[in-house]
Amino acid sequence: MSKTKKEQPVDDLYALRHSLAHVLAQAVQKLWPSTQITIGPPIDTGCYYDFLFSEPISDADFPVIEKEMRRIIAEGQTFKVETHLPSESIAYWKKHGQPFKVELVEDLVKEGEVEVTHYISVNTKGEEMFTDLCRGGHVTNVRSIPPDAFKITSLAGAYWRGNEKNPQLTRIYVAAFKNKAALEEHLQMMEEAKKRDHRKLGKELDLFAFSEMVGPGLPLWTPKGTIIADAIETLAKETETAGGYLRVRTPHIAKGKLYERTGHLAHYRQSMFPPMQLDGEEEYYLKPMNCPHHHEIFASRPRSYRDLPMRLAEYGHCYRYEDSGALFGLMRVRSLSMNDAHIYCTEEQFESEFLAVINLYLTYFKIFGIEKYVMRLSLHDPAELGKKYVDAPELWCKTEALVREVMKKSKCEVVEVPNEAAFYGPKIDVEVWSAIGREFTLATNQVDFDVPGKVGLKYIDKDGSEKVPLCIHRAPLSTHERMIGFLIEHFAGHFPLWLAPVQAAILPVAQPHEDAALKIAAGLKEHGIRAEYFDSTESLGKRIREGEKQRIPYLLVVGDKEVKDHAVSVRNVLSKEQVTIPVKEFVKKTVEDIAERRLRYSIG
Repeated sequence: MSKTKKEQPVDDLYALRHSLAHVLAQAVQKLWPSTQITIGPPIDTGCYYDFLFSEPISDADFPVIEKEMRRIIAEGQTFKVETHLPSESIAYWKKHGQPFKVELVEDLVKEGEVEVTHYISVNTKGEEMFTDLCRGGHVTNVRSIPPDAFKITSLAGAYWRGNEKNPQLTRIYVAAFKNKAALEEHLQMMEEAKKRDHRKLGKELDLFAFSEMVGPGLPLWTPKGTIIADAIETLAKETETAGGYLRVRTPHIAKGKLYERTGHLAHYRQSMFPPMQLDGEEEYYLKPMNCPHHHEIFASRPRSYRDLPMRLAEYGHCYRYEDSGALFGLMRVRSLSMNDAHIYCTEEQFESEFLAVINLYLTYFKIFGIEKYVMRLSLHDPAELGKKYVDAPELWCKTEALVREVMKKSKCEVVEVPNEAAFYGPKIDVEVWSAIGREFTLATNQVDFDVPGKVGLKYIDKDGSEKVPLCIHRAPLSTHERMIGFLIEHFAGHFPLWLAPVQAAILPVAQPHEDAALKIAAGLKEHGIRAEYFDSTESLGKRIREGEKQRIPYLLVVGDKEVKDHAVSVRNVLSKEQVTIPVKEFVKKTVEDIAERRLRYSIG
């Protein structure tokens, strides 16, 4: 059985990118006929397709593939869609040697699908040129894809279905936009992003390292990187103390029954490290998140309505077993230090507490110069109740309505996203854009209406009755790892003065100026300024270049005139401007900038 089916309309750019993925797959199969095809979705910047090649390909093959793609586009192919019984589809893909497509159809059968769709690329003569398994969303004619508005950008390895036990595929990424100008703007941004890549700059600036002996996804913070992490933690502690938070500490491991009771073993076991079996004891797990431990602190003594809201905060260290193929620098790790807190409150307090967290985000955005952001309201899917989500439909609707109302009052831009909530309640995920327009998911603010009751949390209300508190999970500064990775790229390594690992370098022009320069360096350190001394062994020009390479905000040159006038010639590494000012004035302005966490340097 097969029949032609009409395609549903979708967004123009989505359709363009989706269609281009089919064009890419068709071109690859024409050039390498034995290639096995898998999936090829559109993404925010274009599309990709995963292949299993019988021979390796490289960047050198990109022009050949692009040429074939443009030939297909110029041919003006259209899409014909047919529906088939799953058994017919499986027979088709087996006949054509495409085992990954067979597996996809078999999974659709398990999900209850009774028909599947094949999309067939047809040329102007009516000849069928390429067939793919697809749900639809294409242009009417591929000639509407601008041939100068796409470019193959990279290759990557990707395990089939993200499982490292499965075959490793070759993923081809294509950047695709509505016109050439938009593509060129994106490619320029990509070039700038390469220069700002936190993995590259982190190594050059000696901020963190990874070791094969330690293991993948387990970053080691160097002294300079630790300075940045400590400065961010100090900011969080000061801000949270002012906001009425109480600091706590919890262990790195716990019994499995703790996570079983909270539901984490049921919902997050695949992201947890395997259990440790201790002699004569129960199974223990490395802590994947802090909330179960904080719940135990809340439950450790009787609570009254007078104790609420109770805000427990911790820079807690957590461990998650991410697939090795998903690990990515500091952005996706297995060891993470999270700016975490849990707010236990009454329903009446919920609005003000949730809004205070949103305002905390806005405060941090101003400090870090984040100008573009959007709040994503992640909701549940009723069809997934009892599976992916807690089976409490009335509480879901009620809690999601509460969050909507708060977000209206926040006046922040909010986008609703279905089927991405936490298992215990809706959440706000914060998307931010760096200085060059790269998008990052940085923080989260979650509502938990389920676990507090499940683990027996309660407080005595005014009327003497027992009530279950709501719990707000929030991490506005994300983790040290993700936050610092973002900031490296956002600032291109030129951190604000208060974050810079070395804030000033002192450079004597020659040996006769060294005593005076050393005294200046000591004086800066006495005032809490992180200073480094560059002796006169190398030429002044070479030392200045080294200071610029290390992105030290201020380079202080000390020569005859500076020694005589008790001054320094201050070179601003960002602006390249140089001014001569008294040492006392430099210290005063620098100490003020650091204390106020100013975004810009005030000298030069």
